[in-house]
Amino acid sequence: MSFELSEDHQMIRDSVRDFAERHIAPDAIERDQKKEFPHQIIQMLADQGLLGIYHSEEYGGSGFDTVSFCLALEEIARWDASVALTVASHTSLASGHIALAGNHQQKKKYLTPLAKGEKLGGWCLTEPGSGSDSSNLSTMATKEGDHWILNGSKTFITQGSVGQIYVVLAKTDPEKGTKGISAFIVEREWDGVKPGKPIHKLGMNTSDTAEIIFDNVKVPEKNLLGELNQGFVDTMKVLDGGRIGIGAISVGIARGALEESMKYAKERKQFGKPIGDFQAIEHKIVNMATEIDAARLLVHRAAKSKDLEKPFTKEASMAKLFASEMAERAALEAVQIHGGYGYTKEYHVERFLRDVKLMTIGEGTSEIQRLILAREIKKEMGYYQ
Repeated sequence: MSFELSEDHQMIRDSVRDFAERHIAPDAIERDQKKEFPHQIIQMLADQGLLGIYHSEEYGGSGFDTVSFCLALEEIARWDASVALTVASHTSLASGHIALAGNHQQKKKYLTPLAKGEKLGGWCLTEPGSGSDSSNLSTMATKEGDHWILNGSKTFITQGSVGQIYVVLAKTDPEKGTKGISAFIVEREWDGVKPGKPIHKLGMNTSDTAEIIFDNVKVPEKNLLGELNQGFVDTMKVLDGGRIGIGAISVGIARGALEESMKYAKERKQFGKPIGDFQAIEHKIVNMATEIDAARLLVHRAAKSKDLEKPFTKEASMAKLFASEMAERAALEAVQIHGGYGYTKEYHVERFLRDVKLMTIGEGTSEIQRLILAREIKKEMGYYQ
């Protein structure tokens, strides 16, 4: 197994790093405080091909792999996790579901503008009464002639109020449980689609999160995504891929915490010398750096497994679980290293700490990841035999 990045991977990493330092970093604190969605930056990322980085060139994507996607997310998240979350959710969830389950016509009509960044996508799974229990949906789709009538509400939808194309999960045969859920492609401008007010959050302030209401929305039969009643099966596959992205964002946040801490520890002097010369600070830095490397390796392993079309449920959950909790520790340590200044909004680390908490919640909480991993590890070790 090689741990070296290919020339293409190095090129993507370096180009996105340069972009992030020039266009994302300078106003990151100000954007967070104003809670403004970064339309201009997202369009610039689209122009760079990053909103469809691993989708097929046939459908408007850049044709790179999942490792490339992870490298890009890390570089963006190092400065602004909100922007990285927008890229990740758009690419791996909304357009990712269409790439996974869509037919040629659906991919041409919907995946192409999403991959090119001409339109933003939102993936509509979570509801007010269903979070970790993602199959407990209330949203219903009822067949009427050559259309489906969609009714229900979704919440915590990333790109909920700025998206133009939604993938919506709904019950189509309530008696069948998880085998009675289907996915539909829904356009925002259709009658009955009502994006709600943005949800105000602890962090990720420039990532758009909103409720969406579907009131007797008439969905053409041709917009059924994948097979009827197989939407939940596809959803689990989409979530596996999404967890890799969350792992990469977590690594980016943690790396930002480490780099900002190292910079501060070198400049800040106490008792006549830089605080970075004190063993207590050195140990914090060492722990952060070691765990970041370990998390990145887990993320890249999961990404490589996905690219090789190998089963990667366990790898994705391990990467997401370890990287998200590692990043939370790193952000806390960064604030501690900065002392009182770390508690102010003048330094990036305060924002990192607020942003990072979502990483242990989104795409399946840490508790859900441990449930998944317990099942996968037992299966792997013959526990069920």
